[in-house]
Amino acid sequence: MMAEAEEEGAPSKGQQHQLSSSPGGPEDTQPAASTECTEERAEHTQPPAPAESTEERAAAGVIGEARLQDSDYSVESPLLQFKSRRFFVLRPGTLNQAIKDVEALVDQEVDGSFHSLWLMAEVDHWNNEKERLVLITDNSLLVFKYDFVMFNCEQIQRIPLNLVDRISCGKFSFPKRALIEREGEGVRVFWDRLREPSFTSKWNPFATDFPFITFTHHPVRNVSDTFAALCDIQKFCEQLKDAAQKVHAMRPVPGKANGVLVLNQPIHIEAFVGLVSFLGNQNKLGYCVARGNLGF
Repeated sequence: MMAEAEEEGAPSKGQQHQLSSSPGGPEDTQPAASTECTEERAEHTQPPAPAESTEERAAAGVIGEARLQDSDYSVESPLLQFKSRRFFVLRPGTLNQAIKDVEALVDQEVDGSFHSLWLMAEVDHWNNEKERLVLITDNSLLVFKYDFVMFNCEQIQRIPLNLVDRISCGKFSFPKRALIEREGEGVRVFWDRLREPSFTSKWNPFATDFPFITFTHHPVRNVSDTFAALCDIQKFCEQLKDAAQKVHAMRPVPGKANGVLVLNQPIHIEAFVGLVSFLGNQNKLGYCVARGNLGF
């Protein structure tokens, strides 16, 4: 009798199978709870996304318009990668610091507020290229010789805009018997049309008393869109003309014709042999570039 009672109180094999496979059974609920806990721990242990740095959001293009970001340094071709390593102006943060340094050198009483900044290459009367930062302000055209290695401004040339009387834009030209040539276009700014360079100044490679200055494209203009805007000669010419016209109207020079004459004509360089300029330009001696363990 006791054996029959035990058999009646015990579940059958079919009932045992149903209990073991029931969704509410303890064997099914335990793994589900463990999975949820694992997912919650994974969410809590994920590191937060890094915040965007201030330098990546900072500006470094034309003043008040564009700022350099690290994406501007993403270069794909091997040639541009080589350029990004050589020119110090392309190093992250270098141009930002240079802009701050030249802004601090602007004399508000003499120059007024600035309008735009440009990265150019100056071409002297012996066809030598020299890296320059050019700033257009209310009253002046400022040309800076800046050391991008030591972050130091070595020279400032201030040209009053009310003295600028002529701007020439065009391709470079040389004498017929010259052994050198230069590709590309340039801009020449004149501020004293009545004075011509002396014979001694023309043959002196270190002369600086010329009544004009010549600019051309910087070699890094094709690295990114930001540098393309900084090295745009056509826009530089337009903004310089507009700024000079305003100053001529507000502060005319007595005995001098007002207005700026813009000419589309070849820019002539009176250099014949140019062996020194050829070696210097090919090796970028006028730029702040890396040369092994030395930088000039």
